[in-house]
Amino acid sequence: MIHPIVKYGDLVLERPTQPVEKFDGELETLVADMFESMYAASGVGLAAPQIGISKRLTVIDVSNGKNPEAKIICANPEIIHSEGEQREEEGCLSLPGFRGHVLRPQFVTVRAQDASGREFEMRGEGLLARAFCHEIDHLNGTLFIAHLSLLKRDLIKRKIRKMKKAGEW
Repeated sequence: MIHPIVKYGDLVLERPTQPVEKFDGELETLVADMFESMYAASGVGLAAPQIGISKRLTVIDVSNGKNPEAKIICANPEIIHSEGEQREEEGCLSLPGFRGHVLRPQFVTVRAQDASGREFEMRGEGLLARAFCHEIDHLNGTLFIAHLSLLKRDLIKRKIRKMKKAGEW
């Protein structure tokens, strides 16, 4: 089932999430729905808060659905190591139409649980490292615009306020 993507301004995006504690059929359904919702929105990552669910859960697929083995499910993820730097343009499904250059690590190692609750560690580089950081930020109640300059962030917030007034957001 495709869920609508929650947009900037909804409080669920600004609050830290609750840990995933039950690894059952309900969670597997949620994961499938999240992948379906992410692909429908042409994203490479989606965190549960982006569909209005305050759970520490994210799905990532930097292949855009082209490689079934590239699908990553992270329940209760945490970054345990990072190194290097990359500054690339980033966007967010919850802030459609807005992009900005964000400094992220070039390499990231994440510890998480899969949909069955099994713990794993995974190292990501480049886009995957960026996706890990971006999605884990969501789980901590942080949006990518928090990494932009104050000027750029205020400009985006002002544009969104105008769009809300005009009924376009």
